[in-house]
Amino acid sequence: MKKNILIVAAHPDDEVFGCAGTVAKLIKKKWNAHLLFFTDGISARKKIKNLEFKVKKRRSAALKSSKVIGIKNVKFLSFPDNGLDKVKLIEIIKEIETYMDRFKPEIIFTHSNTDLNIDHEIVNRAVITATRPQPNSYVKKILLFETLSSTEWNFSNKKLNFKPNYFVDIKDTIKIKIKAIKAYKSELRKWPHPRSVNGAKILANYRGQSVGLKFAEAFFLLRENS
Repeated sequence: MKKNILIVAAHPDDEVFGCAGTVAKLIKKKWNAHLLFFTDGISARKKIKNLEFKVKKRRSAALKSSKVIGIKNVKFLSFPDNGLDKVKLIEIIKEIETYMDRFKPEIIFTHSNTDLNIDHEIVNRAVITATRPQPNSYVKKILLFETLSSTEWNFSNKKLNFKPNYFVDIKDTIKIKIKAIKAYKSELRKWPHPRSVNGAKILANYRGQSVGLKFAEAFFLLRENS
């Protein structure tokens, strides 16, 4: 049987910046990847015209990006964008548990708790609660990814800065990552905005050079059971 990965993300495009290279690498090794989104990533913005159309467009981009990476199962939930702190945490946890019970992932990727965005922080908390250690748990590894324009923009508390302790060589999948990022055309910004193609490449170079690699993705390894 194939092994399973679960990516839990607040908004469509967080996943591609955070862990697309690593996920693509695992898929090449015959892992199955599953992706869960909690909000549309758009509706909290000011003065949005044709909101329903733009939400559909963002979802279409997510599906296109996921296809590039090799992710076959994508689930979109409709929780309030940038409003997860107004939702009972147990409701978010139950959604994660339902998806976990369905696919029984050995590896879970999700947001860092150091992110500036409140939705990222809440999703992180919910994942940690949903994956609390139990006898015979199928979850073997939890990796927290960084999200450009959220993780590095949290200047408020230096103690909460993202400090990666797990690096993955993505030299063989960096092209897949960039192609998947480009699927989110309407969400990309011009350089020097970090949420740009150049921003993603530079971060991959920087994380790579930190550990003697050309391209890498960096994570905080929250837990690993051998």
